[in-house]
Amino acid sequence: MNMDWFQFTLFSIAVFRLTRLIVYDQITAFIRAPFMIDYEEMDEHGDMVIYQLPRESGLRGWIGALLSCYWCTGVWAAIGLISLHLIYPQIAQPITIILAVAGLAAVIETAIQAMIKE
Repeated sequence: MNMDWFQFTLFSIAVFRLTRLIVYDQITAFIRAPFMIDYEEMDEHGDMVIYQLPRESGLRGWIGALLSCYWCTGVWAAIGLISLHLIYPQIAQPITIILAVAGLAAVIETAIQAMIKE
């Protein structure tokens, strides 16, 4: 597979967004739920904070550890997206573009929020 700089950049941003979608976003919490356990803890301000940690053992624990690791999930997301592109390019192209645009929008929004806070 030959990949030019534009495709590489597009895939990189798409994988970034896909990984964040899987690991952090609320909309995919139902995917993570069978593999995670919620722990509640009081923070220094007296507010209850809920942390999700992988289950402790077995296959669900292993998958939970994978889903809680941004770096691990990123590798598998890249493998999946590139494989989809190689096998079904007509399906992969719009998915990749949508994820890349959403990823770039997230980066821009984060930068703007950081500038506003300064």
